[in-house]
Amino acid sequence: MFSRMLISVLVRQKKKVLLIALTIALGVSLATAMLNVMFDVGDKVNQELKAYGANLNIVPRGNAIINEMYQLDNNGRQQTLQYIKQEDLVKIKMIFWAYNIVDFAPFLTTQAIFNDKPVTVVGTWFNKHFNIPTGDQVDTGILAMKSWWAIEGNTITDDNIQAVMVGESIAKQWNLELGDTIDIVSPQTNKKITLKINNIFHSGGIEDTQLFVSLPVAQDLANKKGLVERVEVSALTTPENELARKAAQDPNSLSRTEWDTWYCTAYISSIAYQLEELMPNVRVKAIMQVAESEGSILQKTQLLMLLLTILSLVCSALAISNLVTANVIERSTEIGLLKALGATNTAVAMLILTEILIIALLGGVLGYFIGLGFAQIIGYTVFGSFIEPKMIIVPLVIIMVCLITFLGSLPALRIMMFLRPTDVLHDR
Repeated sequence: MFSRMLISVLVRQKKKVLLIALTIALGVSLATAMLNVMFDVGDKVNQELKAYGANLNIVPRGNAIINEMYQLDNNGRQQTLQYIKQEDLVKIKMIFWAYNIVDFAPFLTTQAIFNDKPVTVVGTWFNKHFNIPTGDQVDTGILAMKSWWAIEGNTITDDNIQAVMVGESIAKQWNLELGDTIDIVSPQTNKKITLKINNIFHSGGIEDTQLFVSLPVAQDLANKKGLVERVEVSALTTPENELARKAAQDPNSLSRTEWDTWYCTAYISSIAYQLEELMPNVRVKAIMQVAESEGSILQKTQLLMLLLTILSLVCSALAISNLVTANVIERSTEIGLLKALGATNTAVAMLILTEILIIALLGGVLGYFIGLGFAQIIGYTVFGSFIEPKMIIVPLVIIMVCLITFLGSLPALRIMMFLRPTDVLHDR
């Protein structure tokens, strides 16, 4: 009898059923899209922020100790006392969080003479390709890390040892153009090198007053074969919390459980610690301005997504409340007759809730798949990449549908409980 009544109501009220289902589908679709983006937004935001520079700086341990002792910054000393072996750089991609290391580039700075004037020459990797012992292949360098630089000319390669990238300030000072050749001389070794201008770039920083060459060229000028003075690393990280800040001050203060949690989470401090484990002669410094900005932006973005999700559910619940209340009022005669025939408030409430729940589940399924489409639109429009559907969203959608249905039906159920058969049947 219950099932026959249920089917009868659903068939007789097709328009209302469709309207309720579409209302729930709209709310669920927005919530599904926001939740999928929220769960996937961490890596997407970090990837976007990686375009604005490194968040880790690797320097020789001896230099770091001296700089800290005398409170010097990276430019505070004119001479680098120690160097990092170039052959050790492969270890950067061999830590536990190797796949979180997006890009890295070594640097070796030396002085040269150009047109009887001193000029800073920086050796680096532009787009270095090499194999690591794990069997993976890596492409990395400053062209990926410094993507905001405005660069004129064809893409420079690391094997072109006669090519040079000239800072905009130097190019303007000496009226240099693409294709020109320049001669630079090392004051230390008296080596003279002829270079061809492959690029002129604008960085907006001190780099505009420098020349960038392939790393072997700078090593030859400085007579530092196989050595670099520092390495910039761009890594995907998890926002810092109290545990990460505690570990950054003293990892030995952590309990065993805290240690395991910290070490196996991509905090910037744990990545720095793992790099120092494999490269004991270096000091890895976190560029906290970048790291903290990433965490702050990520948290605010996720909070925005969560608020939009809650807002969409509240709006859906209000809409469902109006629709279900109107439906109960229209069916008051039918409900009054059921009560007159002996139906209890609980039985009538179960009938109404079951009707709405079936409609809500149909709308929820439709809304879920529409939401996946919305998520991809957001992903490709904002981040230019695919948003991976998260299976955890499925049970959340089911909970959301049940929650919307129950909350939206409460006002209608309250009206139904106080509805008296004598008043309804006598049109009072």
